[in-house]
Amino acid sequence: MSQIMTNVNSLISQRVLNQNNQGLSNTMEKLATGLRINRGADDPAGLIASEKLGSQQAKIGAAMKNLERADSIVNIAEGGLQEVSGLLSELQGLVTESANDAGLTTEEKEANQLQIDNILSTIDRIAGNTDFQGTKLLNGTFGFQATVTDDSVRDYEINAAKFEGDSLDVKATVTQSAHRGGLFMSAGGSSLDFGGDPDASFSFVVAGKEGNKEFLFSSGTSTSDMATSINAFKDVTGVSAATSGDGLVLKSTSFGSDSFVGMQVTGGGSAMDAGAGGGIYKMDESNNNAADTDNGTDFADAGSEVRHIGQDIEGTINGQAASGQGTNLSVSGEQLDVRLNLDADGAQTIGTIDALEITGGGAKFNLGPDVNINSEVRMGISNVSTRSLGTTDIGGEFYRLQDLGSGRHANAVSGNLGDAQRIVDNAIDNVSGLRSRLGSFQSLTVQSTMNSLGVAEENTAAAQSAIRDTDFAKEAAAMTRQQILSQAATNTLALANNEPQNALALLG
Repeated sequence: MSQIMTNVNSLISQRVLNQNNQGLSNTMEKLATGLRINRGADDPAGLIASEKLGSQQAKIGAAMKNLERADSIVNIAEGGLQEVSGLLSELQGLVTESANDAGLTTEEKEANQLQIDNILSTIDRIAGNTDFQGTKLLNGTFGFQATVTDDSVRDYEINAAKFEGDSLDVKATVTQSAHRGGLFMSAGGSSLDFGGDPDASFSFVVAGKEGNKEFLFSSGTSTSDMATSINAFKDVTGVSAATSGDGLVLKSTSFGSDSFVGMQVTGGGSAMDAGAGGGIYKMDESNNNAADTDNGTDFADAGSEVRHIGQDIEGTINGQAASGQGTNLSVSGEQLDVRLNLDADGAQTIGTIDALEITGGGAKFNLGPDVNINSEVRMGISNVSTRSLGTTDIGGEFYRLQDLGSGRHANAVSGNLGDAQRIVDNAIDNVSGLRSRLGSFQSLTVQSTMNSLGVAEENTAAAQSAIRDTDFAKEAAAMTRQQILSQAATNTLALANNEPQNALALLG
């Protein structure tokens, strides 16, 4: 049947042509953009997955930039610390040289002191000038702020802390008390008595953590004089003495399992037994301030050393098992890295103390793709100025590197150079410890995380590419097909538009 008013074949051809042209347009868009998904209509579910992966890739890229920035900060801090280390080594040499009293004139010591003062000024200058984009790195800017909340905490060090909110309470629980090494020598009275032999003598070696020294005492020597003689060499032996009842108490000058007191009788033991009727006793394990009188050694049998070893503190910090050394309790981890130094009473009292309240500070780095506490690393970079380095407890008072300056306690001209050496030793330990922590952070945290994120970025990009990117071989084949179909539809439309002419032929 021939029709003129409605050309159905033409309408069909137009619809098919439009479909083919639309398909060809979509294929050409994919080939032109390189993306399989250009809008939600292309693949709604694929678009959601692709956008999420793209967001993740952007976060990973930003995290890698943060890691590179952290690496740069550590490199700058390490450069300053390396210079400080070199200056401290030079300072140590000057202290040792200045102790040569007989070989140095006062003028030479003053010249050494001038060098020491210059070194101290240079260390302070480095601490104040080492910065990253104007932010000081070594002057305590990135140290933690904390308040001591218990008097038994003598000193503390905070290397890392993670916490949400305004502050973090640090609680320490002592489960085993710290002890000094100790011996009690019963002399039978306030002076040596060798059973009526005025010509007898008594000799023994006192040994401790620092070394040993032999002493020789004659009949009639008082226990107080013996204590004075032993105390004169306590820096050499690491052992101090005090009178107690009818004898002497010998104690290590420090707490812990690396401290001890040893006593070895080298002469006069039998005579001492005859007069004193006492012996050498270790401290009671349950009471470090009392002798275990049930377990003594006669002087004649003390030709082999009688030794008592100290005990380290044990406990927990914020519920984590802590390492104990002497009177120091410490935990080390990313969440909390802190060391507490307790006084004798605190270290010997079983129980829990509210040690510190950390109120802020620390160098905060976000090293992961997400902004949360798991991605956060918060480490302390302590102050390396002379007023902070080398903290040393000397006779119950703390001294620091600045005390090597002119006119101070440990100056090279008239000060205590033994204390000066201890202060410098501790300062070297402070700086080397800080360098070690920064190096560990750089190699084990920054570099390892960067490597891990690099792999994650590659895998994320590959996953997004598989979902969103154009398969050129497939789309090129589809374009060829759609071009042929479009041309066929165009030709068919032309033929359909000519069909009404056949109806006109009937009227001819």
